[in-house]
Amino acid sequence: MKTIALFGGSFDPPHIAHELIVKEALKIKEVQKVVVMPTFLNPFKTSSFAPSALRLKWLKSIFKDYKNVEVSSFEVSKEKKNSTIDTVKYLLKEYSKVYLIIGADNLESLVKWQQYDELKTLVSFVVATRDKIKIPESFMQLVIAKDISSTALRKNMNSLSLPTVCSPEIIEFYKEKYEKYEK
Repeated sequence: MKTIALFGGSFDPPHIAHELIVKEALKIKEVQKVVVMPTFLNPFKTSSFAPSALRLKWLKSIFKDYKNVEVSSFEVSKEKKNSTIDTVKYLLKEYSKVYLIIGADNLESLVKWQQYDELKTLVSFVVATRDKIKIPESFMQLVIAKDISSTALRKNMNSLSLPTVCSPEIIEFYKEKYEKYEK
């Protein structure tokens, strides 16, 4: 049995801060593997911009050469909204301990997550810094030097904020997506 860090999210689009989070998580001495898990659809959203299969493909491309990183299709393959607690329970069948990585921007809504009281007994939260949000001392912290918002990035694509391995494809996808909205 291994100890893993679960890093889930929409990754719409995946960017270099996501990559930095994975690199920092691998430095946690108890963590033997990081599982990157894109959602099919975030439980708090009604839609995604990029299809889940495409986001999964991008992530697999980004992390293909990383040792001790797995990009999981578990949530995408369900083809419906999935709660974090269901994913954690699934992972605990194979792994002995799960560190759950969230961005500091999720702290405010964390108590609204499905079965939060049970979830906090099953995982150890690891919070990635973002937007200078204060992180309570009760949470393990990942200091991330880049502060990038996928929402802002979709509106203003910047290749310097994207992993080079799939940057052109990501830019082209969102450029076409936004051109359709502008017409």
